[in-house]
Amino acid sequence: MVFFAFHHTPVLFSETIDAIGVKPDGIYVDCTAGGGGHSAAICEKLTTGKLIAIDRDPEAIETLRTRFADNNKVIIVHNNFFNIYSILNGLGIGAVDGILADLGVSSHQLDDASRGFSFHKNAPLDMRMSKDGTSAKDVVNLLPEQELRRIIYEYGEERFAPSIAAAIVRARNEKPVETTFELSDIISSAMPAAAKRDGHPARRTFQALRIYVNGELDGLTNAVTDMFGCLKPGGRLCVISFHSLEDRMVKQALAPLAKGCTCPKNFPVCVCGNKPKAKLFKPVTPGEDEIRENPRSRSARLRVAEKL
Repeated sequence: MVFFAFHHTPVLFSETIDAIGVKPDGIYVDCTAGGGGHSAAICEKLTTGKLIAIDRDPEAIETLRTRFADNNKVIIVHNNFFNIYSILNGLGIGAVDGILADLGVSSHQLDDASRGFSFHKNAPLDMRMSKDGTSAKDVVNLLPEQELRRIIYEYGEERFAPSIAAAIVRARNEKPVETTFELSDIISSAMPAAAKRDGHPARRTFQALRIYVNGELDGLTNAVTDMFGCLKPGGRLCVISFHSLEDRMVKQALAPLAKGCTCPKNFPVCVCGNKPKAKLFKPVTPGEDEIRENPRSRSARLRVAEKL
């Protein structure tokens, strides 16, 4: 068996494990198991319970199979958690006691130059979490300029999207854009000097391409609703997001679940019969110590919903 050292530094680690409230005989799902950090912490609290560890990255799956090879409490599934209903149905599981989803890219994917996620390391443009399908190289070399502009603006919230998209098209007309450093230089050349003082100039564009390549926001709202739907009463859903687009979608997906009576305020009694399905907890963000030790945690936000 090939072993991949799939390292990932879990963000808001203790806060998430505390929030999910592991019961020794419960059934839990780690939707983005990665290197197994959260999964291992949940397993330590289980006696007769089970953990379903899901990941779409084949390297993560190999790491999980090695790490939990002798642990009969863990079921490992190579899939996208967007398919949570079919995954659980396939395992004959109707409902679970807790679900965790740590969204975004893992430390391993960023730190492994060969995966092509990072603008800090030169590598072939890739960015595919599943290592399958359309790559970032395909996107920057094949999509029309208008579509590139839309992706960079919507998913990266990059105000210089028009000039960056135009620069990419000019460059690829000379030769294909093939590496992370090539793309980073093109992005930098399309931005004014003042804009480059606010962090790395390629950060937002690389984020946008990664989100598009992996379809991270396509169906996220439905996935959040589905995960909540798979909970038993009293079960908790914990979602960690890393940028405003993700967090907004998670927040908007959970908000209707916590809504109760929709009758006009002047009605003396409720006639709609609507009751809240969820209790939402105050979002949690990393403290100064965690941000200092792991700067990538800076933008993280944990949202927790309990099924009533």
